[in-house]
Amino acid sequence: MTTFLFDMDGTLFDTEKYYNRAWKQAISDSGYELPEEEVLKLRSLGRPFALEQFQRWFGPEVDYLAIREHRKELMKDFLSGQIPLKPAVPETLRFLKAQGYRLAVVTATGPEQAEHNLCTAGIRQYFDAVICATMVERGKPAPDVYAYACHTLGVTPEECYAVEDSPNGVRSAHDAGCRVIMIPDLTQPDKATGKLLHRKLDTFGALRNMPVE
Repeated sequence: MTTFLFDMDGTLFDTEKYYNRAWKQAISDSGYELPEEEVLKLRSLGRPFALEQFQRWFGPEVDYLAIREHRKELMKDFLSGQIPLKPAVPETLRFLKAQGYRLAVVTATGPEQAEHNLCTAGIRQYFDAVICATMVERGKPAPDVYAYACHTLGVTPEECYAVEDSPNGVRSAHDAGCRVIMIPDLTQPDKATGKLLHRKLDTFGALRNMPVE
C-alpha cells in the first residue's frame, strides 16, 4: 500500500454535524420537512444524485439548487470562519507522511472551498492532491472521484486505503477498488456498508497503530 485517500467533512473535519443541521434548516425554510434519518442520506452525496434524491422526496418541482445555496450560506454562519478538525488529525497526517505514504483528499466539496478549508484548518501542506467531485461526471456514491484520484496520483486503486465516514463515501471508494477504512461519525455502518469495509476504526488517531500491508 502506497497511498491514503481521505474524505474531508466528517473524516478530517468535525463539520458533518453542521452540514446535517444546515441541510435540515434549509429544507425547512423552503417549506418542506424531512426526518433526521433521511437528511443523513445527503452525506457526501454528489450531483446528479442529490438532485434525484430531492426530487424523490419532494417532487420534480423542488428547487434543489436554491435549497443548496441556502444551505451553503447557513454553513458560513454556523462555522463562523472556523474549520474544526477531528482529534489527532495533524499528528496522524504527519506520521503517515513520515512513513512515506502519499496523501490526498477526495471530497464532494468544490475545489475553491476545499482548498480554502484545508488551508484554514492548517493541514493543506500534507496532501499531494485535492480531488473534488466537480472534476468528474458523477460524485459519490459513484466510483468516479476515487478512480480519478488514483489516476491523478499515478497509482492503482489496489495500492490505496480510502478513509471515509459515510455510506456514500464507502460505496464510492469500494466500487473504485480501494481498501476502505471507515471511521464512523454521525452513524455506525449498517450491515450492507459493513460488508464493504477493509477495516473500521473508532478514531482518526487509530490509523497510526493500524497494521498495514
